[in-house]
Formats: sequence, C-alpha cells, structure tokens
Amino acid sequence: MSVMRGAEKKEGEPKKEREIIKAAKGVMYGMALHGMVTYALRLRMHMENLFMLITMGDMLGVPVLPPYYSLRLLPYAVPYLKTWKQTLLRDRDITDSLY
Repeated sequence: MSVMRGAEKKEGEPKKEREIIKAAKGVMYGMALHGMVTYALRLRMHMENLFMLITMGDMLGVPVLPPYYSLRLLPYAVPYLKTWKQTLLRDRDITDSLY
C-alpha cells in the first residue's frame, strides 16, 4: 500500500509543477506587457478625444468641420458625448500630467 501512495504523489507532483510554471509564465508575461497595454489604451483615449473634438468641436466653440458632416456623424457620436465633454472640461492640476 505504501508503494501506491508514493505513486499517487509522483503523479500529482508534475501537475502541480506545471501549474506553478504556468503561473510564473503568466506573471512574467503580465510584467512585460503591462506598460505596452496601458500605453496603447492611453493612446486610443487621446485619439478618440481628438476625433470627437474635430467632429463635434462646435459644441465647445471650436468649429473645424462644416456642420453638415458633423450632423452626419452625430448618431454615431451620441453615446460618447457626455463622457467626452466631461473629460475635456474637467479641472486638471499638475499631478495629472505626471501619470
């Protein structure tokens, strides 16, 4: 019987080792790519804000496009208008530029 218990432990050990190795790989992968992912998300946010400013700038007094094209894009931009205006018009201080 003691032989079976030893065999059961040996079968369980490689599974546990594989899980540990898999977790370590996941941690290293996350550490390596976290900066790139946050940079990509921040870049996307800035590009979307710029697009909204170009297309819907009339709301803030910055006429860039003729109103005809802005009105054509309005149905697609309506879900994002409230959050876009809040992000552009919120108060900022010097610590915002640090992050």
